[in-house]
Amino acid sequence: MQQRHGPIRVLIADDHPLLREGIAAVIAGQPDIELIGEASNGVEAVDRYRHLQPDVTLMDLQMPELDGIAAIRAIRDEFPAARIAILTTYQGDVRVLHAIQAGATGYLLKSTLRKSLVETIRTLAKGKPHFPAEIAADLACHLGAEPLSRREVEVLRCIAQGQSNKAIARQLGLTEETIKAHVKNLIAKLDASNRTHAVAIALRRGIIDMA
Repeated sequence: MQQRHGPIRVLIADDHPLLREGIAAVIAGQPDIELIGEASNGVEAVDRYRHLQPDVTLMDLQMPELDGIAAIRAIRDEFPAARIAILTTYQGDVRVLHAIQAGATGYLLKSTLRKSLVETIRTLAKGKPHFPAEIAADLACHLGAEPLSRREVEVLRCIAQGQSNKAIARQLGLTEETIKAHVKNLIAKLDASNRTHAVAIALRRGIIDMA
């Protein structure tokens, strides 16, 4: 690998100005890192990346207009070597997996920014991935597990909203027996004891959210 010349150029994409200001303040204290741009939504993030082509991008998971996963995918389609870390409050192996599949090479929890921000930026700038140990362990724990189908996730979201099988069947245009079969399958796949337990597991793993 070629030796770097000049500071690591960083782009931040997050819809919360205070968080961007906090990250900027940390970066300002590092002589080898330079903040070169900010974006407040996913569309801006793709546009800023295209024009600035930073060394490292910090990308919020949930943003207006285009979410972080879609923005990463768009950037990596155009710039395959882009080094992007997901910046999020959300933990869960499924969210991590989706980020990796989109092209993320790092994962930063907002709750640990003060401790891990600078290390993550420097690691990614060297072309190496950076995932916190607890995130990597959580991901490894579920490797090989059978994923829920798109329909099973839809059913699970309805269950999380407190809907009965009859109401779910009516909403999705399916028979109640089909819904019962989906519920049985998703409970088995998640190794849950009942519907409520399945929802709790899905929320923890990032399969669904309550937004």
